Amino acid sequence: MSLLDRLSEADRDRLRGAGNGVRELRDPRPMLAVLSDRRTFGDLFDLLRLDGRSVTALPVRTRTSLLRDAFAFRLPLRFTPHRVGRDGRDLPADACGRGWEGLIAERADGPSLHGRSTDWLKLTCAAGQELVVGGFTEPAGSRAGFGALLVGHCQGEWLRYAGKVGTGYGPATLRRLRRRLDRLEQDRSPFADDVRERAVHWVSPEPVVQIDFTEWTGAGRLRHPRYKGLRGGKRLTDVVRERGAP
Repeated sequence: MSLLDRLSEADRDRLRGAGNGVRELRDPRPMLAVLSDRRTFGDLFDLLRLDGRSVTALPVRTRTSLLRDAFAFRLPLRFTPHRVGRDGRDLPADACGRGWEGLIAERADGPSLHGRSTDWLKLTCAAGQELVVGGFTEPAGSRAGFGALLVGHCQGEWLRYAGKVGTGYGPATLRRLRRRLDRLEQDRSPFADDVRERAVHWVSPEPVVQIDFTEWTGAGRLRHPRYKGLRGGKRLTDVVRERGAP
């Protein structure tokens, strides 16, 4: 039985109204299609429409109060309360300690904004470790240097592929790294895994880089990786997947 089938008729009507609001915000996934999955729980934290009318101009506190009163909040629907701190600095550490990906922070007295704003912040929990560069992709468009670094870590005698890293570089870093990587280029992939990327250049696995990321996927790939810098004085065999890495 799907989530929608387990809701009261009144709550289904409310969610249909909220789904219209999501489509107006150009979310590419229709809300009702997601909610039809029987494994889905509905964690509701904000309200954009109520009884066919937009409430986005109202402050967060007011919208939260309206949301709490709009639904019965019996499983599978769950109300997600806002946590308010004096300065909020303790909340990200608590979230990361629980294994969350991060937090969304908003001004309690602010409206719902559709674009980027300092009133709406995404606070991510980032892990990090050193990884070896085994290749890179060609840049696209007006980008200089390269598109992404292909990185990995040692597992016994194998260099295991961990993913591509395409963010975190400035223009000067892109050009400087490309010059170094061109001197290390080789014909064959140094990775034990099959790497399916276009316009790849393989390099001798010598450069070690520091990469921040949110977690490891089940397939052993980095999620949301970001380049932080070069690391020197590290042997290839010392670059392993760190214990306790998420």
